[in-house]
Amino acid sequence: MSVSHPAHGHPMARRGLLVGTAATALTLGTVSFADAAPPNDGTDADGGPDRTRTVRGTLPTGSPDFVYLPVEVPRGVREIAVSYAYERTPVPTGTPGNALDIGIFDERGTELGGRGFRGWSGGARTSFFIRADEATPGYIAGPVRAGTWNIALGPYTVAPEGLPYEVTVTLRSGPAGPTPEPVYPPERAKGRGRAWYRGDCHLHSVHSDGRRTPAGIAAAARAAGLDFINSSEHNTYSAHGAWGGLWGDDLLVLTGEEITTRNGHVLAVATDPGTFVDWRYRARDNRFGHYAKAVRRAGGLVVPAHPHATCIGCHWKFGFGEADAVEVWNGAYTPEDEIALAEWDNSLVAAARWSKPWIPAMGNSDAHREPDQVGLPQTVVLADELSREAIVAGIRAGHSYIAESSAVTLSFGVSGGRGLHAGIGERLRVDGDDTPVTVRLEVTGAPGCTAHFVTDQGTLFTAGLPESGTGTVQWRTTPAYAAYVRAEVRHPAAVPGLPGALAALTNPVFLEGR
Repeated sequence: MSVSHPAHGHPMARRGLLVGTAATALTLGTVSFADAAPPNDGTDADGGPDRTRTVRGTLPTGSPDFVYLPVEVPRGVREIAVSYAYERTPVPTGTPGNALDIGIFDERGTELGGRGFRGWSGGARTSFFIRADEATPGYIAGPVRAGTWNIALGPYTVAPEGLPYEVTVTLRSGPAGPTPEPVYPPERAKGRGRAWYRGDCHLHSVHSDGRRTPAGIAAAARAAGLDFINSSEHNTYSAHGAWGGLWGDDLLVLTGEEITTRNGHVLAVATDPGTFVDWRYRARDNRFGHYAKAVRRAGGLVVPAHPHATCIGCHWKFGFGEADAVEVWNGAYTPEDEIALAEWDNSLVAAARWSKPWIPAMGNSDAHREPDQVGLPQTVVLADELSREAIVAGIRAGHSYIAESSAVTLSFGVSGGRGLHAGIGERLRVDGDDTPVTVRLEVTGAPGCTAHFVTDQGTLFTAGLPESGTGTVQWRTTPAYAAYVRAEVRHPAAVPGLPGALAALTNPVFLEGR
């Protein structure tokens, strides 16, 4: 049976306010199965009837970010299955075409930050199911309880002619069966004691819009020489329990989320397993601070991702006041990363001038599928052990550098009089602003590259590395001349007048005269 919802103004539709946000959401007319007869040959695996409804409608340009389709689920349902389709209307060059995301909330409701979330696949798949013992990747297995469920449609972009859509809901009756307890990764791996550990905290699997399975990601991480990874699916935590048998003494698996809003993406790194962080708000709604605090309460880090990406909704608009780190290098190095790096460096200048806290830099692959390389780039963290707590502490303190692969290693620090020394992410305090200090960088694995020392005045020292890619570079300065120093290792420029792509990048050492 089909129901038509031709537009927002249809009598079956009603407008509602999404609790906790300034953005309006649209709620369509409720789909009821009270009088839905099964197809003549439609039976489920337990002999009960399949009941199906199809809803059709058109969303106009200017639709709210989220459109909810309520579905009345009666008692005795063991599975809800949803499929959808929409027209990709041709549009003129430069005009966004139709794109429609999908997810679902159960009978506990759609309240912002509430407990009703049961899954999200964005635009990655056209169908999903949920039952007690299993669910489509991206969705949370569990009982299909009676009550009003809500299918969430997200009109990401709408063509000028509108977005015609069709949603089909099927309910299957029968015994629900047991829901298995999720098995989450341990918080500690064997490691090497206090050491530099390599990780990639931005990865996507089949649980969102990636093509690799968790097993494929784990294998690729080991091949890339990584010690830890972070599960970061778009707007869902369904992958947190999907790593069974994939961790080990050599690989720590952290759990998180890529919170994918309409005003930018942000990584929740190393949150408690099973943590869901809502994404249904914009910068103007003044809700991001609340969810940033929720990430930290769950033990995680708040890391704006690819802040200058040019895709629709990707550019970061929430500011950096709540950031614990920022992703300045995302995947293969591009001009977008160069802009993010420059913006981050500007923030270091302000932090040095006012002696304020500073935001460390991170780099991650954002790998989705072949040929995306897991571990290009990777964040190398100095930690007391290979554990969730120690890795989070090292990233938050800025005791880290970014490398394009495990072949590249750096040692960077600044020393002054009386045996004083500071490493990456630390402060060196010497007797006075004119006290000479020595900056030292040791590099391996960067053939054909050039070392650069960058300060609050810009790049003040450059030196070529030996053909082998292994060498040591030193430079002398004073706190009066350089409020901080950080190192970059770059490949030769591919375009005259533009800087070469990064091979490695350190967080800064700050210099202060007493």
